[in-house]
Amino acid sequence: MRIAALGALALGGWSPALAEDAEADPGLTAVEGIRVGQITYEERPTGCTVVLAEGGAVGGVDVRGGAPATRETALLSPHNMVQELHAVVLTGGSAYGLDAAGGVMRYLEERGVGFPVRAGVVPIVVGASLMDLGMGGSSKPRPDAECGYRASEAATTGPVAQGNVGAGAGATVGKMGGRGTSMKGGLGSASITIEEGPAAGLVVAALVAVNAVGDVIDPGTGEVVAGVRGPDNELLDARKLLRSGGGRDRRARPGDRSDGRDNTTIAVVATNAILNQAQATRMAQMAHDGLARSIVPSHTPGDGDTVFAVATGVLEGPPDVSRIGALAAEALADAVLNAVRRAESIPGFLAASDLP
Repeated sequence: MRIAALGALALGGWSPALAEDAEADPGLTAVEGIRVGQITYEERPTGCTVVLAEGGAVGGVDVRGGAPATRETALLSPHNMVQELHAVVLTGGSAYGLDAAGGVMRYLEERGVGFPVRAGVVPIVVGASLMDLGMGGSSKPRPDAECGYRASEAATTGPVAQGNVGAGAGATVGKMGGRGTSMKGGLGSASITIEEGPAAGLVVAALVAVNAVGDVIDPGTGEVVAGVRGPDNELLDARKLLRSGGGRDRRARPGDRSDGRDNTTIAVVATNAILNQAQATRMAQMAHDGLARSIVPSHTPGDGDTVFAVATGVLEGPPDVSRIGALAAEALADAVLNAVRRAESIPGFLAASDLP
């Protein structure tokens, strides 16, 4: 099995791959206390992305898609005992890919990071996966514990690599047409920093793997960036298809692998503010607006759209939760756009950068 490490030093069969422009927006790692590592498989388009908060962070989650594959989300309820997490894992491989979290747990346990118990520590690792089985003509390999461990080893505070990497390696978008009409999705990240005023020092950032049934829309212009294509590679616009009754019938048919179920957009939004779990949950809920603005349609029965929120608590002072949630939605929409704009074409899936 050959896999490429992102954000790591060269090690044996592993090769380094960092963000192309170190001066660009660092993405999620703009939030102090967070490191990101990614693994991309070479045999077929799939991989995993690990967000580490080894100092502990308050977490929240909001699941709005109808077909989620998630891990330990119940721990993030404000009503439950555990009040912090140590890692979030986003992965390809559908539910199989959730195994990657086991490798992250092993990595953290070796370093004494976790919820203290009498026998040692239990790292709190939550996660979600997207459906990319069959991409590259096979359902294997798929992310496993080794993927999670190596991604943790590769984690850095450097700019987040984007495009055909990690959990976004096998992601696609624009699946409202028939076979051969969708486009390449990917992994994107973005951050917002407040420089002045009463909120000076606040950082809110997002990281997302975009594997949506819908089109990706630029909220600023209303233009389709990537989505369902016509016979001449023209963008058909899912909004028009929905209103006209066009596009593929998305109802499931026995044995039909292109019926709209191979979807899901999974994300992490993070801030350096001090939040409790209820506030972090509200941040995750508000962040979903970023998906709704940039992906049409979103939160469908065949998507497992899930947003995790992480608060590292290094910025002193009471939080403005309304501002943080609104900025999380903005950062997430920006990250969605980055995911498809940084993506590269693969056999059968054209990228936005290659449109005529």
